[in-house]
Amino acid sequence: MASGKIKVIPLLDRVLVKQDDEPQKTAGGIYLPETAKETPQWGTVVRVGPGKLLDSGEVRRLTVKEGDKVIFGKYSGTKVKMGEDELLFMREEDIMAVVEE
Repeated sequence: MASGKIKVIPLLDRVLVKQDDEPQKTAGGIYLPETAKETPQWGTVVRVGPGKLLDSGEVRRLTVKEGDKVIFGKYSGTKVKMGEDELLFMREEDIMAVVEE
């Protein structure tokens, strides 16, 4: 396998999300051990597929786009380790909201 970056393009209505890091300490300044941390339910969209395949055969473009900050269900997606990053593949329907700042 040649060294270099691998380009991954999700299929159809799938989205690749990088989970945002959970803060390392509480608001009161107490540091949390690894076992006490919850899996974050928000992240940044890294890649999107071409769209959802409709019954008519047409492809509807996805609502989310690369760079969007999103909130998703607690058990959504499939974790995949790519290099140093752990990413989530999920369907667009598993995303509950786009966060605007």
